[in-house]
Amino acid sequence: MAPQTSAISSSPASRRQKSKLSHLALVDPSPIRRSSGSTPGGVISRSGCWGRSAVHSILFAWLPFCDVLCSENDDELVLNVKCHYLQAKVSKCTFELGDYAYGENGGANYIGKIIEFFKTNDDKDYFRVQWFFRAVDTVMQDAAESHDKKRLFYSDLMNDNLLDCIVSRLKIIQIQPNARVKSKSIASYDFYYAMKYSVDYSTFCTMTSKPFHSNGTVPKIKEQNGNKPCESELTLLDVYSGCGAMSTGLCLGTKLSGQVLKTKWSLDINKSACETLKLNHPETQVRNESAENFLDLLKEWDSLCKQYAVHRKGDIIKSHKSIPSGKSDKSTEGEYEVEKIVDICYGDTEDSSKRGLKCKVRWAGFGPSEDTWEPIGGLRKCQAAIKDFVQKGFTSKILPRPGDVDVICGGPPCQGISGYNRHRNYESPMDDERNHQIVVFMDLVKFLKPKYVLMENVPDILRFAKGTLGRYALSRLVQMNYQARLGIMAAGCYGLAQFRLRVFLWGANPCQHLPQFPLPTHDAILRYGAPTEFERNIVAYDEGQTHRLEKALKLADAISDLPSISNFEAGEEMKYSKPPETEFQKYVRATESEMLGFSPSAKKQAGKAVLYDHQAFPLSPDDYLRVCLIPKRKGANFRDLPGVTVDERNYARRDPSTEQTLPSGKSYVPDYAINFYEGKSMRPFGRLWWDETVPTVTCKPDPHCQAVLHPEQDRILSLRECARLQGFPDYYRFCGSPKERYRQVGNAVAVPVARALGYALGLAFQQVGDPSQPLITLPPKFSHSTAYELLHSASA
Repeated sequence: MAPQTSAISSSPASRRQKSKLSHLALVDPSPIRRSSGSTPGGVISRSGCWGRSAVHSILFAWLPFCDVLCSENDDELVLNVKCHYLQAKVSKCTFELGDYAYGENGGANYIGKIIEFFKTNDDKDYFRVQWFFRAVDTVMQDAAESHDKKRLFYSDLMNDNLLDCIVSRLKIIQIQPNARVKSKSIASYDFYYAMKYSVDYSTFCTMTSKPFHSNGTVPKIKEQNGNKPCESELTLLDVYSGCGAMSTGLCLGTKLSGQVLKTKWSLDINKSACETLKLNHPETQVRNESAENFLDLLKEWDSLCKQYAVHRKGDIIKSHKSIPSGKSDKSTEGEYEVEKIVDICYGDTEDSSKRGLKCKVRWAGFGPSEDTWEPIGGLRKCQAAIKDFVQKGFTSKILPRPGDVDVICGGPPCQGISGYNRHRNYESPMDDERNHQIVVFMDLVKFLKPKYVLMENVPDILRFAKGTLGRYALSRLVQMNYQARLGIMAAGCYGLAQFRLRVFLWGANPCQHLPQFPLPTHDAILRYGAPTEFERNIVAYDEGQTHRLEKALKLADAISDLPSISNFEAGEEMKYSKPPETEFQKYVRATESEMLGFSPSAKKQAGKAVLYDHQAFPLSPDDYLRVCLIPKRKGANFRDLPGVTVDERNYARRDPSTEQTLPSGKSYVPDYAINFYEGKSMRPFGRLWWDETVPTVTCKPDPHCQAVLHPEQDRILSLRECARLQGFPDYYRFCGSPKERYRQVGNAVAVPVARALGYALGLAFQQVGDPSQPLITLPPKFSHSTAYELLHSASA
């Protein structure tokens, strides 16, 4: 091939672009680190040469297909360039710059776009290539086997390869991000693409030239105009809602961005959790049923709406379906008359095995207490009542239809991967019925087609069985043509006194901006690590990146202002005994109006604020006597009970010479404490201390195996203390038995984390920030300031 140096710049700067080969380290289990001076999201630096033979077996099918010339410690592109070319001939085929091509390595073909041709000083011919990924070559791996085999993902990954690695030319087309792929339209092409893939935060992002608003600074908090509704108010469906922590935080955070998000619908199978959500969000349509039944109900409801209420002109609903002749709501002899239908569900409220569409009937001459659930098939003579109910429900949107929901959030339970489950299916976790809810969640997304999706789960979704469930969730979103981004966030990094690591998965319609992850506002005390293979998904500042984090919160910062109570406290309401002592305590005591940006209430200014749910789960008589003997000092635990000795290996053992018995006749030192982790653990009957943090608030604070005792009071942490560790405002109340309330708090998403994510969601909807960048910085004092305080500090 003839050199064309006059047409190509040979500036050294153009030849020194860093190779992105280090991004391929995702599946390598070797230790990783953040490199200094990297862009947001970080570049994982690795030492050693990325030669073909050295790493192909580790990096699977997406390893670049030829040897790379690089130094021992830096993944550089080829530097000893002699001249450039405009075209090259390989196997009698002439290739131009910008052509797509197959490249070969060991019999496998890889796909890329030719960026440069050049000759080195030692007269070797190379080409620079920009790589594409097949779906199975991304982080989705085997979970993407069902994807269209013609679909590719663009990337920024480039490197240099020997010219004779080119096999053949390809025809690849870029399609619009929201285009429906039709076989005829791409039949003449080998592949197509519409999204870009980045290993950082496992991002699948629309390739678009659509402008975004950014001036390089942290976006300012925006104020809404009084009670005037936002022109683009977003609606939210909270699935597996629990007591409503995630939707509460999302709505609070979105408000701060200048956008309004309303929880229109929620769903949970737990009755007490639904009652809690309804108590705190009376405007929400709360559904107490399984997600499977809810999905089937939505499909049936959509059919009923199409039958009775789908045609609209202004505010008048007209049905194209007339009531069949001969049908009537009037009763005949031996029948009851239907006054109206008041609700609808799918499945038997008493027997989950009996499924089918049912209506809740109000009978003429009877009150609400006599309402009954009747199969819709038995209401054939009640077409007028059905039509009236459907049309009113369609107008008020008692249930969402496709296109009605802007945001779906939820944390589908995956009990099959729980560490407490001794019978986990490592080989085929997707076949485990206990992991089926993640499938149902994605089926709901597929049916309702929201603009945005936010899924939350425990880190084991990325750790168990090589992250099969996490990869499945990503794969389903991408297959549905959603953009996606996955991050791991620690609650302590957003101003809480617990560490609590959780996985969050964003999804966005291809026409929307993909939300970013908010960077931490606080330092945090590391209590445990993230799944090794996904350490690059941890939402954090890069090593060496300039940042100002506030100090990590400790237990005293969260609960030191709360009144002293006993193990037997029965009052559900009480007054505060002293003023707030920290910024967090001041923030968490704020009223709902202040949280939403309105001025402080007169009730609070008058000193009449009420504290709710400050009660401890009562200990058994034996356990209470044990707790009373645990010293009130840091590190105290069951080893301080009479009858325990510690050997030279730091193992707890019984000491018969000092052992004592309780009035019940049992030993002060129970067998379960001695046997827990073979006596190595110091958690049973452990006291927390003021300068410590909690690893994770659990559903059941059990002193038998956890350090959950109050530092200075003979009881476990109260429900309100646990709620504060989760970031619930003090005005948020809980329903159900004490056990059910603790479970609601332990299952919840940390509210400040959801609030930070809500802020990012609001910015994305308003197209603020660069969606190709995975991270954003929150405004100063974001985590411990109410909307009222942030709005007024911004205006000042």
